[in-house]
Amino acid sequence: MMNTWKKAGALFFTGVFAFGMCMGVSAEEQTDVVVFAAASMTETLTEIQEMYKEVEPNVNLVFTFDSSGTLKTQIEEGAQCDIFFSAATKQMDALTEEGYVIDGSVTNLLENKIVLIKPTGEETAVTGFDNITEASSLALAGEDVPVGQYARKLFENIGNLDDVMAMEINEGANVTAVLTAVAEGSNEVGVVYATDAASMADKVEVIVEATADQVDPAVYPIGLIEDKEASDAEVKAAEEFKEYVATDPAPMELLTAAGFNQIK
Repeated sequence: MMNTWKKAGALFFTGVFAFGMCMGVSAEEQTDVVVFAAASMTETLTEIQEMYKEVEPNVNLVFTFDSSGTLKTQIEEGAQCDIFFSAATKQMDALTEEGYVIDGSVTNLLENKIVLIKPTGEETAVTGFDNITEASSLALAGEDVPVGQYARKLFENIGNLDDVMAMEINEGANVTAVLTAVAEGSNEVGVVYATDAASMADKVEVIVEATADQVDPAVYPIGLIEDKEASDAEVKAAEEFKEYVATDPAPMELLTAAGFNQIK
């Protein structure tokens, strides 16, 4: 009888162990990596997030997408962040000088182009950045937003900044807000990145792409942020994800397909 009870007990605990394995009780704990990224990267990084689940199923990527200027401010104010993917070097350089970025971790990874757009199918007299003031209204990102900074620099370079700033302007908090305003027909024209226009090609049309003599392409750096709340496992996971995005062919194929250019 005692042997029978022992066997029954052994079978019971074996069954509980097996059930626990099936339910993931013994699986490794999830490691969170907090990524702050420019709003213009929302679509591609969301796809990469799904891809990375196959590479590192125990890493949970937590994204916050917004203007790089807004994200920079949040980091300075103490928001937890492991990786910063900016749409301009200005914000990354400032955080580096202020000691928020881990030394030697920044990679200038991508380039993006500035484009002038209008709602699909709508008529406009505007044919380029030089006669943009012929539009009834303009959707333009704020001056603390990288795409807004690039646009203002472009207008300054071609000599019509004052006239443009005197227009009826719908100022967007980030590039997504500008894209949406034009796509919905709230504004006759708007200035966004080429990748944003491509992501909504059924709703907006590109009038013209900025040339190199008008404004430099937007440079996207990625870097590791000093996260004092992060565990050793989270620091390592952040390093590995940053390396994956910067060097693995799979995410780069997605990024280039979306219209980004890799900086060699």
